[in-house]
Amino acid sequence: MQNSVSGFSKFTKVEKIDWLISNHFQDNPSAKANLERYWNSNAALQKLHDEFTENTISNFYLPFGIAPNFLINNKIKVIPMTIEESSVVAAASNAAKFWMQRGGFKAKVISTTKVGQVHFMFHGEFSEIESLFETIRPQLFEHTKSITKNMEARGGGILDIKLISKTAQLKGYYQLHVTFETMDAMGANFINSCLEQIASTFKTCSKEIHVVMSILSNYVPDCLVRAEVSCNVEDLVTDESYSGREFADTFIQAVQIAEVEPFRAVTHNKGIMNGVDSVVLATGNDFRAVEAGVHAYAARSGSYSSLTHASIEKGMFRFWIEIPLALGTVGGLTGLHPLVKTALELLGNPSAKELMEIVAVAGLAQNFAALKSLTTTGIQQGHMKMHLLNILNQFEATDKEKLQLVEHFKKNTVTHSAVVEAIEKLRA
Repeated sequence: MQNSVSGFSKFTKVEKIDWLISNHFQDNPSAKANLERYWNSNAALQKLHDEFTENTISNFYLPFGIAPNFLINNKIKVIPMTIEESSVVAAASNAAKFWMQRGGFKAKVISTTKVGQVHFMFHGEFSEIESLFETIRPQLFEHTKSITKNMEARGGGILDIKLISKTAQLKGYYQLHVTFETMDAMGANFINSCLEQIASTFKTCSKEIHVVMSILSNYVPDCLVRAEVSCNVEDLVTDESYSGREFADTFIQAVQIAEVEPFRAVTHNKGIMNGVDSVVLATGNDFRAVEAGVHAYAARSGSYSSLTHASIEKGMFRFWIEIPLALGTVGGLTGLHPLVKTALELLGNPSAKELMEIVAVAGLAQNFAALKSLTTTGIQQGHMKMHLLNILNQFEATDKEKLQLVEHFKKNTVTHSAVVEAIEKLRA
């Protein structure tokens, strides 16, 4: 086929780029230059990045920002955030400043249990597979000892192995549901290695057992962390436009809408994940796994709903989140990526539990800032002013033009058309 290639992964990086430019960019030299301009000038560091994944031809940079002034469990934290969306870091910082003056954030890990499963088919009687499982269960633990030894020394390991019938959903389908404690590691490789050994041992007890696959689950409803803020309702006053009670009532109504309306809940939770993902990414964790698990958790009742909740009790405003987060501070990129090391050092080299608390707080702060804007000034006022520089950069505004236009839009509403009109008028 046209433009197909064989053995591409064996090409050198230069050969990969030459093939790409020749076959997909019509030998355009600017395309090649654009790929090469993002190479790191430090050859050793670039080699490290090249080896993170396969077929690397360049680096894709995202901003690495910080949100200061987070008071979490009576300790001040500066939170690293890797994200391209213009208003996220500013919103998190504003929420941190707001709550620092009102007691800060409280966070607590509820549980840290992670899950893996051996999925298998068996078409005999349930009593037969149940008897086989009970007989071989001690061996399932014993045969994984060489894998779990180091984890057990750190206080982790396999917690339990259960046989679960799923035959009501799919004929002949069963699973071994295995729970794990992985301490400061996210533990994906550890869990999968254990599961494969468990499957290997288990299938020896009957030729009628057909193992389909053995894999960890990114749905971790028992790896939970809670973060919250609270203050007297009267202390919510930020300006003369709203009383504390008016602000609290409208804010709670906004949360309640997200609790019952999936269309709103998706956007509501997306804002939470702006905060969560940016810290997860900055600390070298798997944000795709976190996203999948969190959204499954948001739908656990059968209807997709808000991850955050709010109430007024005895004159106290409370706003909280409970969220599943399987995170690690050792292993994976945490020991390889230089900026991940910096991010973790910035956070005081937290344990996995401490990182869970910090990430949950970032999500709660982001949601508070978004709802505060939505229920008062409207989301676009702050967002578009943060987006102003992006629009000006699209039109290649000079530094002088940027200064003049930023000043102009301090008193005028930012829209794309308004910025275009202003920059054309300035240049005329």
